[in-house]
Amino acid sequence: MTKIAVRNAWFQVHKWIGLILAILIIPLSVTGAALVWDDALDHMLNPVRYATTGVDQLAPARYIAAAREILAPEERIVALTMPEENGPVIVTAAKPATGQRLQGPPARTTVWIDPPTARVLDYGNSGTGLIRTMHIIHGSLMIPGVGRQIVGWIGVAMLLSSVSGLWLWWPTVGRWVRGLRWKRHRNTDANLHHLLGFWIALPLFVLSLTGMWISFPQVFGGGQNAMGMRPGAARPVPLATPKLSVDAVITAAEAAKVAPTVSKIEWPTDRKPEWKVSFDGTQTSVAVAEANGAAKVEPARAEDTARLMRRIHDGTRMGLLWQIVIFLGGILPAILAVTGIIMWWRARGWKAQLKARMAR
Repeated sequence: MTKIAVRNAWFQVHKWIGLILAILIIPLSVTGAALVWDDALDHMLNPVRYATTGVDQLAPARYIAAAREILAPEERIVALTMPEENGPVIVTAAKPATGQRLQGPPARTTVWIDPPTARVLDYGNSGTGLIRTMHIIHGSLMIPGVGRQIVGWIGVAMLLSSVSGLWLWWPTVGRWVRGLRWKRHRNTDANLHHLLGFWIALPLFVLSLTGMWISFPQVFGGGQNAMGMRPGAARPVPLATPKLSVDAVITAAEAAKVAPTVSKIEWPTDRKPEWKVSFDGTQTSVAVAEANGAAKVEPARAEDTARLMRRIHDGTRMGLLWQIVIFLGGILPAILAVTGIIMWWRARGWKAQLKARMAR
């Protein structure tokens, strides 16, 4: 097979991936770019949640009592997160949907509380709102059941598109640096497509690979997702009335002398009847047995591949530079999809004109 034939084959792969999947790639890319900054976006969309009046803190039991006043009777506390700097206290709760199967993140009620006063600032269901909708679009295109698998196969296609695009970018004549020129073509859209495609090819390859990994945990992750659970498994149910009080749990955990400041408390479940207390500035946590209050220090577990892939994909704790790269990795594919369609449409025009001249 000649080089020209190989190049033509890659061109056909690249062209039809772009044309067939453009309408799906654009919403996936744009939502992925926005979700890199989901915390900042939530601050902008819901400022009342972060309108705290100070940094002084009360006993955690006060926050739990405030949250219970607005939670439904059947909702059970999942976790209490203490604020960082001047943020709110956050209480999360869930309904005990026994037998509910694992299909993406569970819908929970979140309560934002003012630290100095224990006044509820806002509350809402995690299954609603603009940010949640963008998560659903990015994760499953809002298609129930098979949506995540469809997104995974789109990731496969985008991976092939990034490889084929880099092959097509490579100049056929002269040194590779010729490909970095702006005016490789007389049309601005074509120049944009060639140049932006080169700079985004490697990040897009990484994002496509990690997206595939997240979508197909049964293939890449030994059957477990980033939460350490197998798809289709029943969710753990938080205990309705734990024997231990929050104050007793904190006292037991602080006795282990891991660190002075508690950052998060997670409630026991039917699957794991023990509390988990995390501390600021350390990855070490303390497990407190619900049965007898015995505390056990648990060193941080090594990060598994599934969690690493998710962090690379969404930019969590990956630094500002990589977050900017991911953001551009969401915006630029949408631009490439649009410019690719323009290039294809223009090519159809001149091919039709050429065919008409030859027919004369």
